[in-house]
Amino acid sequence: MKKALHVISTGTQSLEEFAAISSLIHSHVDAIHIREKNKTAKELVKWIEALLYAGVPAKKIIVNDRVDVAVACGVKGVQLAYHSLSVKAVKAHFPSLLVGCSIHSLEEGIEAEQDGADYCIYGHVFPTECKAGIPARGVSELQEIAATIRIPVIAIGGIQPDHVSQVWCAGAAGVAVMSGVFLAKDPLAQVKRYAMQACDPDAKGSACNKGEG
Repeated sequence: MKKALHVISTGTQSLEEFAAISSLIHSHVDAIHIREKNKTAKELVKWIEALLYAGVPAKKIIVNDRVDVAVACGVKGVQLAYHSLSVKAVKAHFPSLLVGCSIHSLEEGIEAEQDGADYCIYGHVFPTECKAGIPARGVSELQEIAATIRIPVIAIGGIQPDHVSQVWCAGAAGVAVMSGVFLAKDPLAQVKRYAMQACDPDAKGSACNKGEG
């Protein structure tokens, strides 16, 4: 079964650069997240409009935190963090909106599922500069979470194409990548490497049979 591939803005690029890369890669990914913590609602709308103008389908766009922007622009969904509105409140008022929840433990994953989240993003799995000085959680807890809850678990954090088979072995439903794609020298070639892993129905089984992950 095909795994999901999410790509997430880095917060360090211009709108023009982000939109240009997104226009090249969107056909190879399942979701493009706009994660721009310092942008106002008005600015986020401009980012969404730029993606739509660049040919990215609204059904692939996810906005972090800002439920109001996601609803107003009619995009696919919203990704909620610890400081966001609760999953339960968002699903109660906007039942058709895809709602993801960022989690960092099994307990948070269980709570997200109980509150009605459609999926969760768990991390950080591998060491990453975004979380410098904070130990990576590894794949063991990812495996426990994926085996315990029924909603899809997307792995994030320092995931390179060579790591993907380990993530599949742990039971993840997909991966999310930030700088690994958007800051790559060749974003299109890089995203194709991830997408190839996501489309390979034998990747998980062959890697697990070899004892990887």
